[in-house]
Amino acid sequence: MSATVAPRRRTHGGGLFLPIGASLLLMFLLLAVFGAAIAPYDPTAQDLLGILDPPSMQHWLGTDEIGRDILSRVIVGTRITLAIAVISVFLAGVTGVCLGLLAGHFGGALDRAISLVTDLMMTIPSLVLAIAVVSAIGANTTGLVTAITISFVPSLARLVRSRVLELRELDYIEAARAIGMRHARILLRHVLPNAVSVIVIELSLMAGQAVLVGTALGFLGLGVQPPAPEWGAMLGSSRQYLETAPYVAMAPGIAVSLLVLAFNLFGDGLRDRLDPNQ
Repeated sequence: MSATVAPRRRTHGGGLFLPIGASLLLMFLLLAVFGAAIAPYDPTAQDLLGILDPPSMQHWLGTDEIGRDILSRVIVGTRITLAIAVISVFLAGVTGVCLGLLAGHFGGALDRAISLVTDLMMTIPSLVLAIAVVSAIGANTTGLVTAITISFVPSLARLVRSRVLELRELDYIEAARAIGMRHARILLRHVLPNAVSVIVIELSLMAGQAVLVGTALGFLGLGVQPPAPEWGAMLGSSRQYLETAPYVAMAPGIAVSLLVLAFNLFGDGLRDRLDPNQ
């Protein structure tokens, strides 16, 4: 008698990842949009008589080394950190998808050239590559966005290329080619829609990495410059007070962790929902 094998059930709680991640992202989005109105104090206002005050009823998360309210700076800084991550991932997505589509669809010399450049760039860790780029361009918002974008393009281009190589062998793609359909029409109407799920999942996971890279560059002084309340810069300026006033670093550190967690949960949830192989 042959035994019937029951289908495997997911036991990793994937069904909860998407709503939890989406809820956290919605919270951060609301803070980014309405943060300036919600913040109890001006994030750049100094109080030299209240330097490094511990958490209290007046300052719920305490004050920093020049008396600025930490809660207000974390709330207002949400817009900066989230905008940098989203813009960087969007630009990396557009560039990486275009390169991957061209390399995978046309093949030949174009594919070899794009693959050579992306493979060379992928041999350099993304953070090291980002540091090199921002050092060359300048330590500002433009340099930070450019650095994160360039560091993420190679892996996305490689992923899209591999997906296109799978799709180009399917019958309906071959039929479209046989009837003389133009390459742009094939890519936009037949190839790209079937690669969208993979691209969306990868971009959502990349956004969490973008937050980490942007925060690391800000920590090193290569990101958004003071007095802007960027989380990485806040962590960088607080490191010398970790023993005497650890609460200065706790709030931006927790904010970074929660935002990265939100993007990762959202990406994992999308993968469970959209990827039929999971």
